Amino acid sequence: MPSTRAEQRAQTRRALMAESRRLFATEGYAAVGLSEIVSAAGVTKGALYHHFASKAELFEAVLAEVQQEVADRVATAADRQSDPWEQLTTGCRTFLAASTAPEIQRIMLIDGPAVLGWSRWRELDEAGSGRHLEESLSALIAAGVITPQPVAPLTRLLSGAMNEAALWLADSSGPDDLAATQAALSRMLAALRT
Repeated sequence: MPSTRAEQRAQTRRALMAESRRLFATEGYAAVGLSEIVSAAGVTKGALYHHFASKAELFEAVLAEVQQEVADRVATAADRQSDPWEQLTTGCRTFLAASTAPEIQRIMLIDGPAVLGWSRWRELDEAGSGRHLEESLSALIAAGVITPQPVAPLTRLLSGAMNEAALWLADSSGPDDLAATQAALSRMLAALRT
């Protein structure tokens, strides 16, 4: 049992985040009501409103958490590689693999842009995975591994292709679809090399 008010508030926030994430992932944002969230978390609506001004604000916090987890997974996998090119390709493959999880697809790729709007969703995406991708591409261009070109459009093209592939994978049923998509991505990336 938490002993201080700060610990109680932190526990309440964790419960709201965990239950909201579970409900948003399984039912989708539109199907989940605040009453369902507070009931699942074992708190009152007042407690929810103490932490979040609205259901949309709560969803944004859940989305930011999911995006950060994916970005961390990508960065961890990429950092295991010593070669900058392998860091890029490993990071991209890891993103696609992480995005096949139904929870990630529903929250990050389907409901995220629909609930928050494309602009806000892009801001969150760029703050996490997008920033890592841009840094990696910039370093590869500076090292002469990738043909010199503007990094911003290249980052968005590659990010868009991976997000679209992740959405396609969400609806695919073929057991080899992830491997085939990762192989296609590897060939696309190879075309960028000098």
